[in-house]
Amino acid sequence: MYQAGGTIASLMEQVNNNELILPAIQREFVWKPDQICNLFDSLLQGYPFGVFLFWRIQSENREKYQFYDFVKDFHQRDSPHCPPLKDLPRREFVAVLDGQQRITALNIGLQGSYSQKIHGKWWSSSDAFPKRHLHINLLGQPQEETGSQYQFEFLTPNQAANRSGEEYWFRVGRILEEDRDDLNDELNDGWENDKQSLKSARSVLRHLVTTIFDKDKIAYYEEKDQSLERVLNIFIRMNSGGTFLSYSDLLLSIAVAQWESLDAREEIHSLVDEMNETGDGFSFSKDLVLKAGLMLSDIGSVGFKVENFNKTNMEILEENWLGIRSALLLATELLATFGFNSQNLRADSSILPIAYYLYTRKPGDGYLSRSEFAKDREALRQWLIKSLLKASGIWGSGLDTLLTSLRRVIKEEGEMGFPADAVGSAMASRGKSLHFIAEEVDELSELEYGGKRTFALLSLLFPGFDFSRHFHVDHVYPKGVFSTSRLRKSGVPEEKIELFKIWANRLPNLQLLEGSINNEKRQKMPSDWYEQAWPDPEARQRHLNSQGMDLLPVDIKDFEVFYNQRKKVFKSRIEQVVNGKSDGL
Repeated sequence: MYQAGGTIASLMEQVNNNELILPAIQREFVWKPDQICNLFDSLLQGYPFGVFLFWRIQSENREKYQFYDFVKDFHQRDSPHCPPLKDLPRREFVAVLDGQQRITALNIGLQGSYSQKIHGKWWSSSDAFPKRHLHINLLGQPQEETGSQYQFEFLTPNQAANRSGEEYWFRVGRILEEDRDDLNDELNDGWENDKQSLKSARSVLRHLVTTIFDKDKIAYYEEKDQSLERVLNIFIRMNSGGTFLSYSDLLLSIAVAQWESLDAREEIHSLVDEMNETGDGFSFSKDLVLKAGLMLSDIGSVGFKVENFNKTNMEILEENWLGIRSALLLATELLATFGFNSQNLRADSSILPIAYYLYTRKPGDGYLSRSEFAKDREALRQWLIKSLLKASGIWGSGLDTLLTSLRRVIKEEGEMGFPADAVGSAMASRGKSLHFIAEEVDELSELEYGGKRTFALLSLLFPGFDFSRHFHVDHVYPKGVFSTSRLRKSGVPEEKIELFKIWANRLPNLQLLEGSINNEKRQKMPSDWYEQAWPDPEARQRHLNSQGMDLLPVDIKDFEVFYNQRKKVFKSRIEQVVNGKSDGL
């Protein structure tokens, strides 16, 4: 039977006192700022808040499970996870089975903050994650296009300080921190000439306070059965709708509940964080790490199926965890030495066969640098890049079946080195051939600047660089010279101008440059820059030939000659590196 649970203010007090907590089977907080704002707008509009599902845990059973606190100050980089609760007092607790996202959203909006990365800033910069609190514009107007009646936004203090005739930003959390009369007194200042706005602001603030403190918004159903199996079944059924609960969320929860010596949630999250901080940064997920656990432990078909996460398999996964962790970190470091990162690694799943190979062979950290492994590293690099270059996508549909097949091949034939040929044959047998037909080669020869395959292809065409040294994809002829006005001024025929602008961002006008060199080059014409970088004419020509630049016109109007010549060279080289043959050019 559903029960009345009181006000939102009383709910927050329960969260603060750890009377409401999160069981390990809950996933992470996934709502974005807009969703939190929409929740508060819905509350003030009087929309139904939804029913919570609580699980009352008897005091004698509290040691059987791991519990977590609600996120309060969300920080996308430094604090994105629910903090674990340790040394809970011996008393009954209420764990939230359904409603975590809503309660956390209320907790952040009323008592915490949300720090999200600013687009374009570096992850390593603290300035990229300004702390923002939820504010309401007391003078905001309804938005017909969104259906919002109240204007909520997450703002920094400086942003909120901007008060104009149409904006009066009020930090929502103050209603829990300050006396109501003091808040009303504050509104009296500065409104002498605008009584109507004062009246409107007071009305909105009063409605906000009443909604949080005085209205019984909470309803819940309480489960008292102490069986984890029953609770898991309820949890699955309750989370079949709403914000999608992936299999990995649920299966991670099961692993958490069944590991005995290690905390699965902490281990997996810390591993994901460490992998993503490697090199220039990656964006691997816990889904990938879970799948890696299944693959490297030789469990089932590596699919996210409940039967793969039985107690026996979870014991195997926990027993092998340290080796799995080491293999994944080594594989990530290897990808970084190949020059890959979150911006240019097209398919995160491509790391899994590499990790499995390193897990079974166990070459140690010396694998990254010792000369005895150089040939093996290059075989891995070439196989990986070819798999990433396929336009149809190797790592999409049928992934679990493919990974299971590759696992078998690597296990059977990978003792002496990475079995690239056998792996390629297994992929071809499943319709994922690494052979490139003429049309594919032609398409590769004109890949676009900024595409995720472009760096991979250039690194395959021009091996020998130390790709761990922050190489960039750069234009040969700087993009700035391809403006309509400059092309027209240089004498480029009118009918060719748009074509030149398209070609400017295609592969024949791209090269790999180390970051520091790229900064030096900037907007210089290539003939001037190469003459400066390689003063000796013979050395300069040898370098240009190695880069497929037999011609380097001084005048941009001759760019078409350069483009067609380099495209021809590229097609020949691509055919050679991806299919192991040349057409004689």
